[in-house]
Amino acid sequence: MGQAIEVEATAIGEVAVFDTDRTISGQDGQQFATQSEAEASPTFPGQLARRLFEADGSVAHIFAASNAITMQRAGGWDQESLAVTSSVIEDFFLFYRP
Repeated sequence: MGQAIEVEATAIGEVAVFDTDRTISGQDGQQFATQSEAEASPTFPGQLARRLFEADGSVAHIFAASNAITMQRAGGWDQESLAVTSSVIEDFFLFYRP
């Protein structure tokens, strides 16, 4: 159940933007500076941020607005960290795996 999200990642230094093919939050957006802030939020952006913090301990900040997730990562981004983060976002709306 659910459908994979298509993600296009662009990184510059410590900041990466993940553009998606569907809306994750409202136009106002939500931001999270810690995993505990994300865990306290019952919203879709909060739950996605929780998973992103769990997947990569170097993530320092997450901002989700509409169909884009902007993240800051200590030490910058490499292809592996972009791939891991993209995978977490792609699978966010999948509830059952074959």
